[in-house]
Amino acid sequence: MKMDSRKMRGTLEERLSKPGRVFTYNRDKDELRVENEESGKGITVSLAGIVAKWHEKKEKAIDEVVYYIEEGLQAMDSKATITGGEKKIFPVIRSASFPVEAEEGNPFLYDEHTAETRVYYAYDMGNSYRLIDSRLVKKEGWEPGQIREMAMFNVRSLPAPLKEDTVAGNTFYFLNTNDGYDASRILNKGFLVEMSTRITGTMAISIPHTDVLIIADIRNDTGYDVLAQMAMSFFAAGKVPVTALSFLFENGELEPIFILGKNKPRKKTGK
Repeated sequence: MKMDSRKMRGTLEERLSKPGRVFTYNRDKDELRVENEESGKGITVSLAGIVAKWHEKKEKAIDEVVYYIEEGLQAMDSKATITGGEKKIFPVIRSASFPVEAEEGNPFLYDEHTAETRVYYAYDMGNSYRLIDSRLVKKEGWEPGQIREMAMFNVRSLPAPLKEDTVAGNTFYFLNTNDGYDASRILNKGFLVEMSTRITGTMAISIPHTDVLIIADIRNDTGYDVLAQMAMSFFAAGKVPVTALSFLFENGELEPIFILGKNKPRKKTGK
């Protein structure tokens, strides 16, 4: 199948079509805008950029952009109120390619995390959550530092039930509660340090999508290959993929690594 901007435009309009939404195409810039007809708020995406990603990731590229647009539109239209709901603020992990603005001029509150990931902040609304943007922060009169502090306190309070599996002499621990914050547990330094005391080999961590965290006790080279295969499989299956790369946890810090079949990992440099 050959993909071009015209086909991509049709696919996105079909996937994103809902009552009250309008689509505008800018032929000169090859951009598609998805807008809430009532509020006039919307998101504009470059079709050429999505087509380029499609040639690398196929349908996964479309799934990602649809999710990003849906989440951005929800952030604009929802009426979240932070005050009084401090216990509902949590950090969420996203890939480094995730948009930094809900819409033009309205950046999300986020922090750089690793070369592969960023930390965004969310207000939990029960069945979903709204990413916190600068307009919401201003409306509530909060300082960004207060939101970060509350979010990190709340993520430390989340339970961390682990399932354990052993493959080729290597032990793998899985956290998969499906509460939306499984990957966020990687920000709980106390939890990671506690896990490191149980590790007898090398400690590696994967957060392939938002609803899983894998901690590996690597005791031989095969363990690296198994972890890489697990991470890629979860990454491909995740609703909100984060990264297929894994991390070494050394001296309290996370270091992204490449794992190239049968070889020991190579640390990733640069961003």
